[in-house]
Amino acid sequence: MTFRTHRRRFLGQSVALSAATLAPAHLRSTVAAETESANDRPGLALVGAGRMGHNHMRFAKGMCDVVAVCDVDQNHRDKAVQNLSGGKARGVNDYREVLNQKNVDVVYIATPDHWHAKILIEAMFAGKDVYCEKPLTLTVDEGKQVRKVQQQTGRVVQVGTMQRSYLDLFVKAVAIAGAGRLGRIHRATVSIGGSSVSGPIPTAKVPTWLDWNQWLGPAPQSPFRLVADPKADEWNLGKTNAHQNFRWWYDYSGGKMTDWGAHHVDIACWAIREAGQSDELVSIEGDAKTPVPFADGYPTKSDQYNTAHSFAMLAKMKDGTELQINSEGRNGVLLEGDRGRIFVSRGDLTGAPVEQLKDNPLPEDAIAKVYRNLPTPYNQHRNHWANFFHCTRERIEPISDVTSHLRAIDICHLANLSARFGRSLRWDAETEQILGDDEMNSLLARPARSGFETDFS
Repeated sequence: MTFRTHRRRFLGQSVALSAATLAPAHLRSTVAAETESANDRPGLALVGAGRMGHNHMRFAKGMCDVVAVCDVDQNHRDKAVQNLSGGKARGVNDYREVLNQKNVDVVYIATPDHWHAKILIEAMFAGKDVYCEKPLTLTVDEGKQVRKVQQQTGRVVQVGTMQRSYLDLFVKAVAIAGAGRLGRIHRATVSIGGSSVSGPIPTAKVPTWLDWNQWLGPAPQSPFRLVADPKADEWNLGKTNAHQNFRWWYDYSGGKMTDWGAHHVDIACWAIREAGQSDELVSIEGDAKTPVPFADGYPTKSDQYNTAHSFAMLAKMKDGTELQINSEGRNGVLLEGDRGRIFVSRGDLTGAPVEQLKDNPLPEDAIAKVYRNLPTPYNQHRNHWANFFHCTRERIEPISDVTSHLRAIDICHLANLSARFGRSLRWDAETEQILGDDEMNSLLARPARSGFETDFS
């Protein structure tokens, strides 16, 4: 299926999605269902069929056909092929095979973080549109590469920061800020929880169903580690440096800072921008505790989780706005302005400016304006996928775009560097360099392991 025929085939569906946005709530499900004909679905390749990739596909159900599944864990791969395609999808170990598969229109990347940028870049060069779980990057330098290639290729890339499609919570909170109901925002506080701790984890024999070398990919060479948990499920295994617990190792992720931080820092920055203020970073300082000692920015022990488990980091913007990132506190985003404050989480939206909406509602187009007047046939996760497919058809920027995501996630990356070195930093947004600190600047990029360099052709 060529891109041209794919786009022509979806023009009618685009009109239906727009109608769904304008239709009364009780008619939206009917209108949306009519857009999901079995003949109008793009072919999707899932790369990374662990818990998140496997489960999140349920939100895209009906909008696409899963034609390929790639995972280095044979058990995960086989399960996804059966559950997501009834056994029809092609199962492979190497993602490059699906990038060359002609019936693959879009790629969904749900691998561990250290693989994201490489697969994303190569998928864009292969002519695929991409939905990639957050964060897009492991380092600031990867962000520069991703941004350049996305602009060069014009591919549609949706970041999996699906809170941007929580219309009645996060989008509404941003709309409140954009409507001036908070006044000037002087501080945003995001509480995201801390990373897990483990104690020493011994090396273990690599299971026969896991291609460990391919799992590591561009990350440094490291032995497989595991303390098995008899209560763990197939997704988790136990305390390990693989599968879900990759998040607690700086070789593969940035801990909670880039996990939940990717969500909440993004919302805070979005609200700040909608309020007409600057989210251009100038400095970060704070305190952090890590499970193991660090020297020169690197953990001194390699046999246990090492991402920061306790932190209170303060980022300052060009116009003086402050962004506090905490491991403690109730999970969510607190926006404080000179006219009021609101708190928003995945469960509620509270504060005096919210209560005042009863007597002084937002303008009718406030939510639509914040959501770029894009179709909203659903809410939350499912709408995020619908937004992606709509934008691939129309060749327009999705709600979770590369540029805004990188502004937020780079703050998280830099907060991690401040935590790893135990000192503050000053940031030059023009040069994308840390001022006066060569040691920190050396960790803005990371060389890929030999044989796993990114293909930029």
